[in-house]
Amino acid sequence: MPQCQTCHTARASLKRPKTGAHICKACFYLAFETEIHTTITSNKLFHRGERVAIGASGGKDSTVLAYVLRTLNDRYDYGLDLVLLSVDEGITGYRDDSLATVRRNMEQYGLPLLVVSYKDMYGWSMDDIVKQVGLKNNCTFCGVFRRQALDRGAVKLGVDHIVTGHNADDIAETVLMNILRGDFPRLTRCTAITTQSDPQALKRSKPFKYTYEKEIVMYAYFKQLDYFSTECTYAPQAYRGYARTYLKDLEALRPSAILDIIASGEAFAGRDQSAVSGHVDDDEGPSCGQVSGGSNQDKVQSKATNKNKSKKKDVPQAPGECERCGYMSSQKVCKACVLLEGLNRGLPTLGIGKTETMRRKHGLTDQDSESVGRTIEHMADLQKSAGQARTQMEGPVRPVVDAVADGVQSLTLRGALAEL
Repeated sequence: MPQCQTCHTARASLKRPKTGAHICKACFYLAFETEIHTTITSNKLFHRGERVAIGASGGKDSTVLAYVLRTLNDRYDYGLDLVLLSVDEGITGYRDDSLATVRRNMEQYGLPLLVVSYKDMYGWSMDDIVKQVGLKNNCTFCGVFRRQALDRGAVKLGVDHIVTGHNADDIAETVLMNILRGDFPRLTRCTAITTQSDPQALKRSKPFKYTYEKEIVMYAYFKQLDYFSTECTYAPQAYRGYARTYLKDLEALRPSAILDIIASGEAFAGRDQSAVSGHVDDDEGPSCGQVSGGSNQDKVQSKATNKNKSKKKDVPQAPGECERCGYMSSQKVCKACVLLEGLNRGLPTLGIGKTETMRRKHGLTDQDSESVGRTIEHMADLQKSAGQARTQMEGPVRPVVDAVADGVQSLTLRGALAEL
């Protein structure tokens, strides 16, 4: 390796994927951290005294994000109160191992940690959902449930700002996916470094928006950070994988392609004003594994048909609350509750694509929805009561209480709703 092109004293240890410069490790660390600091300050992501939750999965991105934010918070005196927030989707052999890494990070970085799980919140784990729906649309469920789970976890932690480890590669992939689907209105949200649909809503930021994935891996490797590197069990089936492969091919030919695609997405988003930043909808369209979020042809035809109609329809609906669970939603019932309704009734495709059409096809009424909501609340109360009894009872009675609690936990809502 030649001399470092930055300090001109030490021997270069690596070639930066982003710039092609040969630099030493010390200069790479400083450049990497300084670029993220510049991103934070130029976009005014934080304010002093803010309590910020770091979405921690145990992977390279969130691990490096937690380490760098803690470092920058100390170095530049941001005055932030940092905490870790993790979601347990219930994926055997993947999430259980990655959460072990998160717990080690908690001790290594001295940051508080909260873990929220799909099973506790929704009564379904991702393994359960995949058994029900198969591999085709499982990422749709995971994306909707994770977003809501993070928000609910943030409320428990008393934070109003969540930062995630989405890097430049992730954003470029999402831009490609949205363009290939013809879903231009979603480019505004996916390219924004900060999203906050309403002043009362949780703020979400992506400090790694301009940070290359390869450089995150290099940083984690040279710093010897403790992270989990196994891919999600269900990710190989994801549509995002094809966009990722295409992006890597482009990057090999032109390293700047990643940032170029993000810039293109921002330019497209600027031209399409139908995507208003203030619009609230927990259904952000297809997530990583969904090939389509309904018919894009229908969307195009609908837009053409309604082009000359009243502009009133183009105004986003004011944010409200889901009448069933209370989560923020622009509809009467949020996307998570619609998906749960389909799962619990044995109709897993309900909520994917044309939801109202599916509801009419299967004869679902508002009374059915209310019954589902009441049953969900009743089951949650039973689980809570059983859990309290389990902690209070000891001695020979304890095995009986455990059996009852386990029975309540394993009782599916689909069976409870069979008589509706």
